[in-house]
Amino acid sequence: MSIRLLPPTLINQIAAGEVVERPASALKELVENAIDAGARRIDVQMTDGGRARLVVVDDGRGMTPDDMLLAVERHATSKLPSDDLLDIHSLGFRGEALPAIGSVARLTLTSRPPGADSAWSLSVEGGHKGEPQPASHPPGTRVEVRDLFYATPARLKFLKAPRTEMGHAIDVIHRLALAHPHIGFTLTEGERQPVRLAATQGDLFRGRLSRLGAILGRDVADNALPVEAEREGHRLSGAIGLPTCNRATNAGQYLFVNGRPVRDRLLHGAVRAAYADVLPHDRHAVVALYLDLPPDQVDVNVHPAKAEVRFRDAALVRGLIVGALRHALAAAGPRSSTAMTAATLDALTPDPAPGPESASPGSRLLSGPSRSSSWRGGWTPPPPPSQSALRFAYEAQTPAASGVAEAPLLAPPPEAIPDAREFPLGLAVGQIHATYIVAQTQDGMVIVDQHAAHERLVMERMNAALAEGEVKRQGLLLPEVIELDEPSAERLVAAAPDLARLGLVLEGFGPGAVVVRELPALLGDTDVKGLVRDLADGLAEWGTPQVLQDRLGDVVATLACHGSVRAGRRLGLAEMNALLRAMETTPRSGQCNHGRPTHVALKLADIERLFGRR
Repeated sequence: MSIRLLPPTLINQIAAGEVVERPASALKELVENAIDAGARRIDVQMTDGGRARLVVVDDGRGMTPDDMLLAVERHATSKLPSDDLLDIHSLGFRGEALPAIGSVARLTLTSRPPGADSAWSLSVEGGHKGEPQPASHPPGTRVEVRDLFYATPARLKFLKAPRTEMGHAIDVIHRLALAHPHIGFTLTEGERQPVRLAATQGDLFRGRLSRLGAILGRDVADNALPVEAEREGHRLSGAIGLPTCNRATNAGQYLFVNGRPVRDRLLHGAVRAAYADVLPHDRHAVVALYLDLPPDQVDVNVHPAKAEVRFRDAALVRGLIVGALRHALAAAGPRSSTAMTAATLDALTPDPAPGPESASPGSRLLSGPSRSSSWRGGWTPPPPPSQSALRFAYEAQTPAASGVAEAPLLAPPPEAIPDAREFPLGLAVGQIHATYIVAQTQDGMVIVDQHAAHERLVMERMNAALAEGEVKRQGLLLPEVIELDEPSAERLVAAAPDLARLGLVLEGFGPGAVVVRELPALLGDTDVKGLVRDLADGLAEWGTPQVLQDRLGDVVATLACHGSVRAGRRLGLAEMNALLRAMETTPRSGQCNHGRPTHVALKLADIERLFGRR
């Protein structure tokens, strides 16, 4: 078969296959055009998930009849004044959206520039263009798309149910609305209006935060941390959620490059790396990040739908994001999500039992015998602070018979215990089930998971020691011999130099065994065999010993977990307060190394509601 040029209609249909995947794709192109036209309000109407009808109305600059004729031609655009594909300051630039949509649907443009006497309308059906006709319309543009893909019926088979297509359309509006909080958006389907976002005024950060709360809920806005950083002309701003305010998927991650919503693997990977040791592995952070950089430092023309970008200096962008997010998380200190408080209140409030005894919240709480008995049985009065307790809390002991020191928590205690109002986490009053510390604060109470909290403290101190040099080691009076399978022992011996930097000194002890001679001084009394076996399993998962350099954070987390205060260990008041004071001054102490919360705070008003006082 000889080579031939394809007819224009077929070319447009091919372009439609690249640009217009579903109704939401057409919606994205049309709304981006409206934003580029300077619209302050954009209203969208959809029928049958956008398949039967899709209308986008804006109050932007509008078009003349000549502009409308050019707008439906391929590769016609007003957004490349210098003909430089790297000098792009708008959202749309490909010049294919309108002709591509018009080639597979019935498209009607109605537009009126400000100050014009009347509006004009232009129709395109299946790629066949009509002539502009006078019409009635206020300043701005109205684009109506009917019978999407009627000219390519095969593509209709790949569309999902109307509800699913509507979900994709809502997501498109949400992402564009977050990028442009100064624009008002509505999305209407029949009698429903799933999107109704008013334009924000004033401060940009507050506008973005307000828009984020309107889209993802007030809990996200209430638990957001500001992010602001700049490096070599690359500026990052936005808001990120506390680690305890997370989602099951990354659908709550909104990323923007020069005002353009993107789904970029590099950016998502940087967010994951920043939250690596404060978030459970199966959960995802909630973020809204805005990256602004010179246009020549990013290529936005690498994806037909403009959903992905390519950075000239990807390492700089990744480092900027990881560093800025980690700094923001560290600055949050022991703060945890208010969602944890709500979950705690739900757990404390039992289901109302039938009968007259469930008349008030207080009676419901106290009527359940199993709950009240568990509280009585779980309370452990704190023992009086002894010398050994003070040594545990404030300084390392002299090596005991085991050859390992107790784990220190804080500097020497003050002469007098001050008022709880001076401390964010209050003062300890007791311990529950030898696992949870209860502290009284100025306006409520805090419940602390002692193992999770101390795990974070040990890890942060080990990271600080690593940054300054090698971790301080302490020799064992009796070296510990651990028997393993031969491959595991060989991996540990090969990684011995890197483990020594972390304070763990071991060497081979014949086939299938290693001997541990020194441990990190921070770990205190720990299960040496369990620690070494966990490290061996980690090395088997990570591969070659060289990878250990990139996984030092995981090794430190393993060491910290084995070296922290265990659940079931009774603590004195001095030890509890030392732990609370250390949490207040330790970065990211609101979460343990595995991403679990270290504490839950309850306000006095919350407690009063539990007992029907409010």
